[in-house]
Amino acid sequence: MRILIVEDERLLAETLVDILTQAHYIVDVSYDGDCGLDNARSGIYDAIVLDVMLPKRDGFAVLRALRAEQNFTPVLLLTAKGELQDRVYGLRQGADYYLTKPFENAELLACLAAITRRRQEILPETLGFGDLQLTPAACTLQCGAATLTLNAKETEIMRLLLLNTGQYLPKETLLTKVWGFESGAVDNNVEAYISFLRKKLTLLRSTVSLCVQRNVGYRLEEGK
Repeated sequence: MRILIVEDERLLAETLVDILTQAHYIVDVSYDGDCGLDNARSGIYDAIVLDVMLPKRDGFAVLRALRAEQNFTPVLLLTAKGELQDRVYGLRQGADYYLTKPFENAELLACLAAITRRRQEILPETLGFGDLQLTPAACTLQCGAATLTLNAKETEIMRLLLLNTGQYLPKETLLTKVWGFESGAVDNNVEAYISFLRKKLTLLRSTVSLCVQRNVGYRLEEGK
């Protein structure tokens, strides 16, 4: 899953990135409200961790703008403000949860898991196709008794492919959803990771193959 952090305190932002990366999330960071709103509007994120006190545009204003545009990406408000009226106000603006600083790492991860699960209407913990089974939280891909560990980007690509079986995913979609707008990644990055995944499917002796349609995209096919 891909998470957007909107936090102007650089040290805290780096800490959040470390926490979420270790939990196998893909993470992008914006350091002010305007940049955060622009990135959030992309629709590529599974959740947003949004600080309230931000330069250029505060978190409440970012949240109001998103909800006014019918963008319902789950938002976890993160702030030092702990007064009841602030929490109530944030929730009324459309936040899914309100977490005050300081917080425990486990609490942050539990909150994110809860709001993303709610949005996806409790998707199964594993995704399957043919003889494959992916467990995104553990970054593992299984075929029969054999299991391989994937890195975060491999996991996200496989998750997207499994959520879209039967249709081709364009290379541009994978670039945006897995690497993000500001990453500098190019087509070769996608091709390299597709190659990695194909090798792992071969190692697992899966009947599922990762196929490409030139100028269209990628999809999983069974029995090829």
